Amino acid sequence: MTKIAVLGAGSWGTVLGSMLADKGYNIVLFGNNEKVNDEINQCHTNEHYMKNWQVNKTAVATGDLNEALRGAEIVLFVLPTQAIRSVAKNVSKILKQTNAKPLIVTATKGIEPGSKKLISEILTEEIYPDDEDKIVAISGPSHAESVAQKDLTAISCASTSMANAQKVQQLFSNDYFRLYTNSDLIGVEVAGAVKNVIAIAAGILVGKHYGDDAKAALMTRGLAEITRLGVNYFGANPMTFSGLAGIGDLIVTCTSVNSRNWRCGKQLGEGKSLDYVLQNMGQVVEGATTVKAVHELCAEKNIDMPISEAIYRVLYQNSNVDDEITKMMGRSPKQEIRL
Repeated sequence: MTKIAVLGAGSWGTVLGSMLADKGYNIVLFGNNEKVNDEINQCHTNEHYMKNWQVNKTAVATGDLNEALRGAEIVLFVLPTQAIRSVAKNVSKILKQTNAKPLIVTATKGIEPGSKKLISEILTEEIYPDDEDKIVAISGPSHAESVAQKDLTAISCASTSMANAQKVQQLFSNDYFRLYTNSDLIGVEVAGAVKNVIAIAAGILVGKHYGDDAKAALMTRGLAEITRLGVNYFGANPMTFSGLAGIGDLIVTCTSVNSRNWRCGKQLGEGKSLDYVLQNMGQVVEGATTVKAVHELCAEKNIDMPISEAIYRVLYQNSNVDDEITKMMGRSPKQEIRL
């Protein structure tokens, strides 16, 4: 029986772990919250993250990383961006001690501020510096709450190794969760990370009571920014941004109440402070971290990303939302189709 170590016992880790356990895999969830781990093991629930929902009874949780990794053929990272590097370092130490070489899968969507590296780049650097092919990213239009209810879901599965992408595709796919392979690992990750920034902007518009026209314009121009960054800085395939990881994920994250980034933006639009929103969200708002890295990239490479830059100023420079909207609409005329 294939063992899969799921690093992260939040909403996504629990749902993906339970889904994989439904397929008969040996699932061990790793989390640092002893109370959550005990609840999963004893009650088969995770009420803090997934209310009124049952975890597959064969899935177990532990706070011992060694136990989680022992014998695992697949290691699935479902952690906040800021935790990826430190946990990856510990994973690397354990794998070296046992000479194990599991396939590494990431479902985390973010860019690390400072290094400005994607999650796959961090994992390659820390775990497999000479073998990027062993890293696979899954990303696309999906919410843990929807997958938990077995809503029909299709996402991308990307790797520099098509064989490894296909292996993960087969492992994860079932009658309601479908994966499509993609060789553009970088593009899939850029799309998944930066759409969270645009989702904050979408929530702000709703909080300010703007309508459908505004939301459509934001998502369209947001996609242009994501594509511009992915192609011009990371060398991604522009077609990726027209797919599930690009426009698909952007649509669902900018329109769903299940999106933490959207909910964050909505509250900001209603006048609440970022500190208040983050303290009361209960879960990580990835866009609030990613926008720092995007800001650094824009400054370093002079990349034109006005929406993302406006969100950075609102979050971290106390800029007024209404002033930013006025500034956005008053920019000099531009050609629409450009990179």
